[in-house]
Amino acid sequence: MSIDEGMQAYLQETSELLDQTEDTLLNLENSPTDEGLINELFRAVHTIKGASGLFGFDAVVEFTHDAESVMGRTREGDLTIDSDLLTLFLKCRDHISTLVDLAVAGEVELPDETQATDAALRTQLHIYLGTPTTEDVEVPPVVAHDEPPAAIAEETERASGIENEAWHISLRFTAEILRNGMDPLSFFRYLDTIGDIVHLTTIDDNIPALAEMNPEDSYLGFELDLLSPATKDEIEEVFEFVQEDCDLHIIPPNSHISLYAALIDELPDENMRIGEILTLSGTLTQRELIEALTLQSITNAENIKINEQNAEQDATIETIPPKPLGEVIVENKLASPKIVKAALQKQEKVKATKAKEQAIVRVSAEKLEELINLVGELVISGANTRVLAAHTEDADILEAVDNMSRLVEEIRDNALGLRMVQIGETFNRYRRVVRELSKEVGKEIELKISGGDTELDKTVVEKITDPLMHLVRNSIDHGIESPEERVATGKPPVATVSLNAYTESGTIIIEVSDDGGGIPQNVILAKALEKGLVTEEQKLTENEIYHLIFEPGFSTAEAVTNISGRGVGMDVVRKNIDALRGHIDIESHPGIGTTFRIHLPLTLAIIDGFQVQVGDARYIIPLALVDECMELDEVVTDQADGKNYVNLRGDALPYIRLNELFGVKQREKRGEQQKHRDNIVIVQSGTQRAGLVVDELLGEFQTVIKPLGTIFQNLKGFSGATILGSGEVAMIIDVAGLLNRVMSQNTKPGHDVTKENQSQLH
Repeated sequence: MSIDEGMQAYLQETSELLDQTEDTLLNLENSPTDEGLINELFRAVHTIKGASGLFGFDAVVEFTHDAESVMGRTREGDLTIDSDLLTLFLKCRDHISTLVDLAVAGEVELPDETQATDAALRTQLHIYLGTPTTEDVEVPPVVAHDEPPAAIAEETERASGIENEAWHISLRFTAEILRNGMDPLSFFRYLDTIGDIVHLTTIDDNIPALAEMNPEDSYLGFELDLLSPATKDEIEEVFEFVQEDCDLHIIPPNSHISLYAALIDELPDENMRIGEILTLSGTLTQRELIEALTLQSITNAENIKINEQNAEQDATIETIPPKPLGEVIVENKLASPKIVKAALQKQEKVKATKAKEQAIVRVSAEKLEELINLVGELVISGANTRVLAAHTEDADILEAVDNMSRLVEEIRDNALGLRMVQIGETFNRYRRVVRELSKEVGKEIELKISGGDTELDKTVVEKITDPLMHLVRNSIDHGIESPEERVATGKPPVATVSLNAYTESGTIIIEVSDDGGGIPQNVILAKALEKGLVTEEQKLTENEIYHLIFEPGFSTAEAVTNISGRGVGMDVVRKNIDALRGHIDIESHPGIGTTFRIHLPLTLAIIDGFQVQVGDARYIIPLALVDECMELDEVVTDQADGKNYVNLRGDALPYIRLNELFGVKQREKRGEQQKHRDNIVIVQSGTQRAGLVVDELLGEFQTVIKPLGTIFQNLKGFSGATILGSGEVAMIIDVAGLLNRVMSQNTKPGHDVTKENQSQLH
């Protein structure tokens, strides 16, 4: 892997870990004692520190070390996660993100502002660690996997605040050790050379009566505490020559529990058995592992015999399951239960990581975009082939083209599926926004998320992030009342902001709703009159009044704050949604709440379209928005309020003649002066339904969306263009925009959509 590839991998992994850290912290707010979440938090920050150490990013390593130390104390139960500590961890997460960006950018010296933030956060962290904050505090480097525990024990003990620093050795010699020429006291003298025996207890429980005592036998046992920087392996080597003549247990200092857990986390993410994990981390020696495996084998063999006997006597008796090695290790006091638990969690983490790696292949966005473009060209080429094949009237060629078209359609769907992502990850970003803004404005607000598994084109997800942010902020600042106002009106003091996503008629609908006071129409209208956006003579519908909040510079806030008041947020919302070929509806009820409903296309690249002819030109209507088609002569037409209506099975349905809208002549039959019989295409977008009158229905068509150039950027009623199999260009009708601008007559006085379109199209 090259340096650039390695850096890219580091950035991607760090970004994912930081997102995971934020999600974990927000989950901990509701479950502050959840050990799984606390361990997940520690592992994420620890992994960031380790990866940063590989690239020599010292600033990242030093800061994450302090944050990790405090998180380690929460994992050991010395600290309880409360709101203040959670807020500190969230700030640390943001600071780590800043440090990573600066390190990758090659900044050697931190900017003054970043240095001030770093010092302030480390001061707060050291308060929780109980250590003074000095500039000369030396932070150890990232520990390699093969470095012995003693090399970093001192720093870990300081961070954890645990005073017990001595190894405990439990020693029972066999009776024959004296006859074999060994002196038990010699081992204690040797132990004194590698450390200090701070406590020694002689165990005399096995001493028989004087008459039964053999002067050549050893009957004593010993329990001693050794203060030493030696490793477990080095201590065990002292008894290397008498391992067959003694029962030896070496228990690490209590302060080593978190150390071993950290070393286990640092082990490579490879599939390993629990015995390998414990020996590689220094928790078990090889002798202890062999002893544990032997005990496990004996126990399981005995259990098998018991199961066989029980089965012969009574088949209903439950069988005894095999005893796991970890349980054997804990029962025989070869390792702490916490360390064994950490090893088991390491196994689960590796399994989950491997499964994810096997299920996911990372592909750069550039390569994916290139693939989508090529698939689009393949669709256009396939359409051209179909046109040419139709001219041959050869049955075999037509059948081959049909098979190819089917395969192209499958390739198209699979290629587009590669770019589909769940919107839940985007929704989760607003959990922290709601948490922090609610504190800033003094309101109690809970965020509810549903429909997070709904899939949407990655490009659409990226571009919808800012509009959603503005809508959430708007709900918090304008929609939600203060706790006192809510209680006075009989509402619970804790308000709710909800994010929801679902599919409907081939489109994605995203809802941002709140249970606040609703949108005050009188305030909106008064502000619009004040700004000259409307006149007193205009009669606006409820929906038109609500949509005034999207006008540039419009705001009902009395003062400019960090959240609102500048009148730019909602304008950005409408512009971004329009750019995505979507539209937004507003539903509001006074005293109950407001819902913003965003309608978006599933993808911005390729769609199923319905081809129609108007005059001599062809147009594409998104197939997902087409309800039905019929001849206009079959239904009764009427006119009222300047609009055309048809009687569709008892319902009045407005319709638009596209030839009049686009200013083109109606197509005539070849060889005759008689006009075509009109056809009407019934379309629906959201709650709006209307008919589009066309000259001819040409059927379904795989449509590759090509964006309109800057010269046509103000063209109304079109969302893009496509290339037909014949090489002609067909415009894609923006159904939602057409219905909003024409059917609702939501245009400004003197603004003629038809003339504007004619001038640009011609």
